[in-house]
Amino acid sequence: MSHERGQRYSAEVPLRWSDMDAYGHVNNVQFLRLLEDARVIGFQEWFGQDRSLLDEGVLVARHEIEYLAPLTFRHAPISVDMWATRIGGAAFDLAYEVRDPAGVGDELYARAETTLVLYSFTTSTPRRLADDERAILERHEGEPVPFRWRRR
Repeated sequence: MSHERGQRYSAEVPLRWSDMDAYGHVNNVQFLRLLEDARVIGFQEWFGQDRSLLDEGVLVARHEIEYLAPLTFRHAPISVDMWATRIGGAAFDLAYEVRDPAGVGDELYARAETTLVLYSFTTSTPRRLADDERAILERHEGEPVPFRWRRR
């Protein structure tokens, strides 16, 4: 595995029949689950199975989603590209693009960003990023999410 800075990570996430709304599209709320599933897959690979940020404590502080195209149910998974956009002392932002997997199509369904805060369950307080955690996030650090409102 290469460790160049700025690597996007791509996770394939399956859709569920129950993700659909009355219009036959994946419900907007279900996009949050797709992002969470991608984070769980990605963090396990980024930080290892024996020690994951999820096991040590991480809380969602903010979500922002821009819906770009309707996503209908299909049996093939969708791809969620993920990268870090801001890395602070105890928090970081993750960016996402929800799209068709390579070779399936070129539709981009949504862009999103989540602010995550590292948290100690022992002390019930935020905790700082360790040097090795910061280094892993920096390998996946990239440009801010190109939300449409930022281009105005």
